[in-house]
Amino acid sequence: MTAGPIASEPVDAPAAAQTERQKLRKHFGRFDILFFLLCTIVGVDTIGTVASSGAEAFTWLIVLAVVFFVPSALLIAELGAAFPDEGGPYIWTSRAFGRLAGAVNNFLYWITNPVWLGGTLAVSAATAYTTFFNGGKDLSTPAFYAFTLVFVWVGVLAAILSFDVGKWIPTIGAWSRILLLGLFTVTVVVYGAEHGLHGFGLGDFSPTYAGFVGLVPVLMFNYVGFELPNTAGEEMTDAQKDVPYGIFRSAIISVLLYALPILGILLVLPVKAITGLGGFLDAIRQVFTVYGGHVSADGTATLSGAGSALGDLAAIMFILTVLSSGVTWIMGSDRALAVSGYDGAAPRFLGVISSRFGTPVRVNILSGLVSTAVLILAHQLTNGSAAKLFGAVLGLAVSTTLVSYLGIFPALPFLRRKYPNTPRPYRAPFPWVISIVLTLLIVFASVQLVAPGAGDHWFGSAYAPDGWSHAERWKYLLTELVPLVGFMLLGVVFWALGRPTRASVTSGK
Repeated sequence: MTAGPIASEPVDAPAAAQTERQKLRKHFGRFDILFFLLCTIVGVDTIGTVASSGAEAFTWLIVLAVVFFVPSALLIAELGAAFPDEGGPYIWTSRAFGRLAGAVNNFLYWITNPVWLGGTLAVSAATAYTTFFNGGKDLSTPAFYAFTLVFVWVGVLAAILSFDVGKWIPTIGAWSRILLLGLFTVTVVVYGAEHGLHGFGLGDFSPTYAGFVGLVPVLMFNYVGFELPNTAGEEMTDAQKDVPYGIFRSAIISVLLYALPILGILLVLPVKAITGLGGFLDAIRQVFTVYGGHVSADGTATLSGAGSALGDLAAIMFILTVLSSGVTWIMGSDRALAVSGYDGAAPRFLGVISSRFGTPVRVNILSGLVSTAVLILAHQLTNGSAAKLFGAVLGLAVSTTLVSYLGIFPALPFLRRKYPNTPRPYRAPFPWVISIVLTLLIVFASVQLVAPGAGDHWFGSAYAPDGWSHAERWKYLLTELVPLVGFMLLGVVFWALGRPTRASVTSGK
């Protein structure tokens, strides 16, 4: 079944839009959206990073759920149901602020994901493999590339396949994270009953400004993504009903799937032993000793018997979970970039939907090439250090992602004013308040990512990122700011290359 016309389509839609939209197929149902959102929002690659900040991480997780996560769910529920066009966030931004703003914002929204897939996610998967299947020993360089490149291109292949096939990756991934995080949480309870847990006083949960600066960007990175299913808006069977349904249910499940494992890690491991890359995996290995194995005096956990078997199963589920995170974001952001291509905000070459698969194959392949380049470059620049590679790419992915929401969140009140007669099955309360609060939080988090501690002893001892000194603060600023500005300029270049497409409009259609 092909997509029909969209009531909110502007009168200056290029001729290419009509051509490409006819190739889209409707096979994205209510539960597909729910599973897609769970894979989008619940990522296990950052659980260790959050937990490494100690007990106050749990406090900020709950605070951000109230002041950021819930309001963003309300905002996206209205936009997704009122403007269910293919391309979702690109469409909302470009309709509200023009195609140039849409082009820049959308390039940032897209580029994050191949960078994330080829860096953070691929390294997380490799770390799970070495931890549970390679005796904790690092892979040789050829073996590392073999594993991670297969990981990347399996993800790209899943994005290329027609959605009725490719959607099974998010479905499997959703169940994998539910089973993995559920099993881990139950096992923490068993482990605590047998061995006791690290105690916390109320003071340990007290929020601090330094903790806020360090945690808010990565927590907000975890909490964004409600809009992603709308990148396939015209492939949904009933977007106006299913989008709010999926968003509100996934919000509740997501908070639980984040909060319980993070609390579990904090109860099991000393904070000094929790690392951003291996924290969650180390906690799994330690608590699974209740099924077979032991923890030595130096804190090293060794699994045996049923513990080893369950640990291997957990590692497989972990790899499936990070793979499905990458696949869902690649599926969504690639569609948004393709839409901008046939809408005149990116090169027309990229704005092509495959007649065979109903997916943006050209953009999918481009994402795979970018992921591969990031993987190889980052591995070389960090001299093969998985921890450094993980940290460097995660910082870039978080900053690029959050900045892209500076176009999405303010769109709600502007679209209400510009399209007052568009049917809105769901209306968010206090649109201006929600948009302003969310936008200010994004601005604050983005500034702190580029210049940690800005406004309060920038790059002081409480704010300096791991491995960086106060004297290196300007160097750090450039490592974060230069790529970000470069990506914005590339967005402008994409908009300029879309001029021939914009020149060919179907007035009145």
